[in-house]
Amino acid sequence: MFLLVYVDDIIVLSSSTSATDRLIAAMRDAFAVKDLGTLHYFLGIEVRRQSSGIILTQKKYAMDLLQRAGMLKCTPASTPMTVVDKLSAHEGVLLSADAATRYRSVVGGLQYLTLTRPDLSFAVNKVCQYLHAPREPHWTAVKRILRFVKLTVCHGLTLRSTPDTLVSAFSDADWAGNSDDRRSTGGYAIFYGGNLIAWNARKQATVSESEYKAVANATAEIIWVQSLLKELNFSSARVPILWCDNIGATYLSSNPVFHARTKHIEVDFHFVRERVAKRQLQIKFISSKDQVADIFTKPLPLPAFEACRRNLNLMEPVEIEGG
Repeated sequence: MFLLVYVDDIIVLSSSTSATDRLIAAMRDAFAVKDLGTLHYFLGIEVRRQSSGIILTQKKYAMDLLQRAGMLKCTPASTPMTVVDKLSAHEGVLLSADAATRYRSVVGGLQYLTLTRPDLSFAVNKVCQYLHAPREPHWTAVKRILRFVKLTVCHGLTLRSTPDTLVSAFSDADWAGNSDDRRSTGGYAIFYGGNLIAWNARKQATVSESEYKAVANATAEIIWVQSLLKELNFSSARVPILWCDNIGATYLSSNPVFHARTKHIEVDFHFVRERVAKRQLQIKFISSKDQVADIFTKPLPLPAFEACRRNLNLMEPVEIEGG
């Protein structure tokens, strides 16, 4: 049995109905507790049941955000960013003080929406980089994200029951994609079995070997996930797999001969190399066309974007049972 507690909201997870009933009865003896029954809504996240599992959505939250931004009647967009979008911190007219405050408020709302919408992560991370001094092109980019939200307002993250306990990850980075400082954006997706459980899209703090830095970041997240699963008694004896579409980064993780040429990433090298040498991590090559982490590092054309979204288990609820 597990309890997820946020202030005075509690989710009880158990495989035993009787154990759950006993716990709630015990809590009622000590506190004023109201049992709301089967989980449907928690902190703005809706839980929709299907024959294949559950879908976590934020439809009501997304609609409220669109209304707050004055975009309820906007024309939908098929992707959150176009492949030709090149935002800069120095191009375009600065927003007025009131408009800048509105920009920050809407972008903050979009950040919370990424809890169930990893397909928004790259675009939202991008517009977050200009919170200090937003300009008109940045606001246009935010409205593009909202137009995509309007089209996909019902979409959410699917979680299915599975006997597979393998922790696997996909890691990717663009190459000097930021036009202002030439830093790269790295991203990863972590799966437990076939379920996406963690993801990230973030501009890297330094100019270095972007692909290997992304591998190191994904490795750190894998270690954290393994630690959490162990605490929950869900640890697996199988060695985690990290998929990378950069041959050089893949070879570097298992071949110390390359070390002399890569001293600028020495800490990351030893961190990843140690896990591989101890057989606590496998790093394998995957072709770019199958790299689902692409969606976290760059704007994608519609076919590639939709393929990544499907592989991340993002979809619209269908065949809903019990409302």
